[in-house]
Amino acid sequence: MSQLLHIVNQLQAQRKQVQSELARLDAAIGALRGLHNSNGSRTSIVASRRRTMSVAGRKAISLAQKARWAKRAVKGQTAATKPKRMPSAARRKIAAAQKARWAAWKAKQKKAA
Repeated sequence: MSQLLHIVNQLQAQRKQVQSELARLDAAIGALRGLHNSNGSRTSIVASRRRTMSVAGRKAISLAQKARWAKRAVKGQTAATKPKRMPSAARRKIAAAQKARWAAWKAKQKKAA
């Protein structure tokens, strides 16, 4: 019986040792990944891996977009072209027809009530 108690005590001591070693390994992994700020608060891994674009990269993208805009302007697809407008007489006709439809609908509703 005392031998069994001795084995249990040894296993508990070994368990404590492994737990402390795991805690040290977790701390080391956390430090390497940069999960803790200097004030001790946690930051997300995604935020620490955010990429920044160089000035040259932004310039290249800007020039490419300006070239696309220039190419579009040459084809005549700019917003400066005047949109086609409906003649005012046609708009008045449509408005009159819509008013007549609403009047008929209202009369029908009034009759049904």
